[in-house]
Amino acid sequence: MSDTAATPAPAASGVNTRNILLFALVGLLFVGTGFVQSWNTALTIFNMGLISAIMALGVNMQWGYAGLFNVGVMGFVALGGLAAVLVSANPVPEAWGATIDGGALPAGVQVLLGLLLGAATIAAAILTYTKLPSGLLRTLAVIVVLIVGFALFRMVFDPAVEAVEAVDPASTGFLGGLGLPVILAWPMGGVLAAGAAWIIGKTALGLRSDYLAIATLGIAEIIIAILKNEDWLARGVKNVTGIPRPVPYEVDLQSNETFVGMFADPVTASTITVKLLYAALFIVILAALIWLSEKAWNSPWGRMMRAIRDNEVSASAMGKDVKARHLQIFILGSAVCGLAGAMMTTLDSQLVPGTYQPLRFTFLIWVMVIVGGSGNNWGAVLGGFLVWWLWVQVEPLGLLLMQGLTAGMAEGSWLREHLLGSAAHMRLLTMGLILLLVLRFSPRGLIPER
Repeated sequence: MSDTAATPAPAASGVNTRNILLFALVGLLFVGTGFVQSWNTALTIFNMGLISAIMALGVNMQWGYAGLFNVGVMGFVALGGLAAVLVSANPVPEAWGATIDGGALPAGVQVLLGLLLGAATIAAAILTYTKLPSGLLRTLAVIVVLIVGFALFRMVFDPAVEAVEAVDPASTGFLGGLGLPVILAWPMGGVLAAGAAWIIGKTALGLRSDYLAIATLGIAEIIIAILKNEDWLARGVKNVTGIPRPVPYEVDLQSNETFVGMFADPVTASTITVKLLYAALFIVILAALIWLSEKAWNSPWGRMMRAIRDNEVSASAMGKDVKARHLQIFILGSAVCGLAGAMMTTLDSQLVPGTYQPLRFTFLIWVMVIVGGSGNNWGAVLGGFLVWWLWVQVEPLGLLLMQGLTAGMAEGSWLREHLLGSAAHMRLLTMGLILLLVLRFSPRGLIPER
């Protein structure tokens, strides 16, 4: 008995050493990119790797903590990007004050009034449904409320939107934002995504998991469709550019005599400096999120969430409100994804709704979580860095590989052209191969849940 008690447990230290080596290996990939290609390229990939790691952390909260299958990550990321515009873009006074034929209110105010009417219609329909007894009368009353409310909404909203979008559509054509510091848009991105998650969760949580997957996928597509088509909100497919930065512009650094005198190549130095400043901000956010996530994971709340994930029936029998806890973690994970979306839009200094694709902002994030290790915060972060580096670098590396394989082939050969053209598809092939290898040899991920 005493021998058993005195036996050390080397597995924990071994796992920690292995984890450190894995992070060191990923770090070497970025350092190698800096030496082989350029430090500008390495820092660009690194900054997006930081944002991808935050997205993976948010998905890991939902799946790893509670087993919630969210396939609408793209929508929450897009809401974060929208928040960056609504908070930091300068307002457009001409759009707010545009006149409407036969209207007494300015266009901007009338747009807000229309939105309030739409929200009031939904609230009135819900109230009617809950107050009246079930039956034909309730059904007819709800239908009447929705029809009348929708008609009033369109009557107020449509002419106001038309007036706003007619104001210099080539450069503005939208209401703009609040003109606040862009840093404030990051938490607001989380709040906006959390609000959407609350609506989805109240509707779909408590049902089968496939209902949640369908709901999140559908809502994500609806969000992207709104961003693309509602020009008054964020210019639609015409995009919003010139979003303010939390760091200096390269041109400002290049015009600073002190900065220019410090470097032989001030142009390259300015771009690297800006990327380093972004990296410092993103590292602070990621470190804070990891610290909070680890604290939550190791708390009684975290143990309760794992108990619910592993056996909902038993947890419910012990008095735990499963649906409320699922809603809680779903909102938290979505808020983290929204935060990452606002950070990404700030990094790009533009909102481009057409770039939000399920392959990039849902499938790839899930690959990061699975490869890194679901249920482990550090695993999600590792997967975010590793998979993003591979996603960016596999195509040029694949082209080099194909060029080497076809070096001895005749110019114009159909096989040579086919192999060189297939390099563009190396990303998808590599992601599939990585998933197969991880699921075969390390099914719980590179850093599995403890």
